Amino acid sequence: MGVEEHTVEPTRNEVDGAEGATATAEAEVTVETTATGTRYPIAPGYRVNVRTGPGTSYRIVRTLPYGQKIPIYCQKPGEWVTGPYGTSNLWDNIANGQFVADAYVYTGRDGYIAPRCD
Repeated sequence: MGVEEHTVEPTRNEVDGAEGATATAEAEVTVETTATGTRYPIAPGYRVNVRTGPGTSYRIVRTLPYGQKIPIYCQKPGEWVTGPYGTSNLWDNIANGQFVADAYVYTGRDGYIAPRCD
């Protein structure tokens, strides 16, 4: 599976956990279940960096656009991050070698919602 590299101008809302503007966590947010699986929305108003591992020191491979919904295949502990959905050390694996901070993903609850990554 190839990784498409995106060149994106940084915005004040582009984050992966350590910085960014405040999002409205109370905005209407829904989890989407389709024939291909469950997809979880990124916090409204944020463009979230996708990294090669569970922390902000890992390389950015792309940036998710506003309103993106993502699959979560497994989750892994890593760097602690504070976002609109709290503070967590969970990172969500959304594709082979691609992780986003769970604090920026609406899953409907705290803690693991998918198997732990190897």
